[in-house]
Amino acid sequence: MPEHMRQYLRHPSDVPINYRLGEVVVHRNDYLRNIGKGGLCFTSRIAMPCGTRIHIEIPIAEPVFNADGVVVWCQPHQDVFEVGVRFEGIETEYGVRMVEQVCQIEHYRQTILRTEGRDLTSEEAALEWIQKYAAYFPA
Repeated sequence: MPEHMRQYLRHPSDVPINYRLGEVVVHRNDYLRNIGKGGLCFTSRIAMPCGTRIHIEIPIAEPVFNADGVVVWCQPHQDVFEVGVRFEGIETEYGVRMVEQVCQIEHYRQTILRTEGRDLTSEEAALEWIQKYAAYFPA
């Protein structure tokens, strides 16, 4: 496994991600796999060459997370590809940190609905998640 892959935190694969390659190609309904300090990994139905410029959107909270990056690796995985993207800049780094938390909260909201039948709003889920898990969230 490449060294840069170990820098990512594992996330549930139920967080949607949208991306654009250049100005023309838009892909939707692929899923976030990992996110870390320098970028993220997601599943894609298409292979992407290293060095490809990519625009990422994660539409699970307002405002929608947007960032530009570069594909740094792409590997086949079962019937899809796992794609590693590197972001640049302090603002993007802060945004990635916020996305990590939002992903965890969204997954918590979906888990509570499935296991307990409680349909929490995003705000209710955030309050519960923060109270239960924020102290354990890596700095």
